[in-house]
Amino acid sequence: DGAASRRSMSTAQWAWMAVAVVLVFWMVGGYNRVVALRTRIGEAVAQLDDGMRQRTEAAAPLVATLRTPLAGEQGALDTLAAATQAAATALAALRQKPASREAASAYQRAEGAWAAAASRVRALVELHPALASDEAVAPSLKALVQGDERIAFARRLFNEAAAAYDEAVQQFPTSLLAWLFGLKVAGRL
Repeated sequence: DGAASRRSMSTAQWAWMAVAVVLVFWMVGGYNRVVALRTRIGEAVAQLDDGMRQRTEAAAPLVATLRTPLAGEQGALDTLAAATQAAATALAALRQKPASREAASAYQRAEGAWAAAASRVRALVELHPALASDEAVAPSLKALVQGDERIAFARRLFNEAAAAYDEAVQQFPTSLLAWLFGLKVAGRL
């Protein structure tokens, strides 16, 4: 009677241990999946860096070159220079926390301000056809466009990675891990 209860106790203990082992392996696998998806968001931010670097390198000489011919439009040029710096600063914050909804929102606002400032300067250049074909202006404008194209591609990658991460974080039972480890949904660009 005592030996049978020890054996059944032993069997129950083995069953609980098996459940615990399966649970631990599931938790490790689920956590690793979420971390891998969050890493993809970080990789997309690195792609944003490339486009931002190209755009920033083109904006500074463009603004400097346009200071004299567009002397009456210094406000527009200053706004472009400030917006370029603000977008770079917002990207640096996003780089620190790629899955942060707040950082993504701040970057999105900075990009909106940059797009408005760049559109204004492009329109001013188009009003002066000689400027648009100037050897110092044309390459910078082209580099701005190419930087914007790279950024648009990287934004798509970022949004796709963030959507996959969010789906994993919100899906049961992984949502339990997200709650346990404080993982929140990512922002979009």
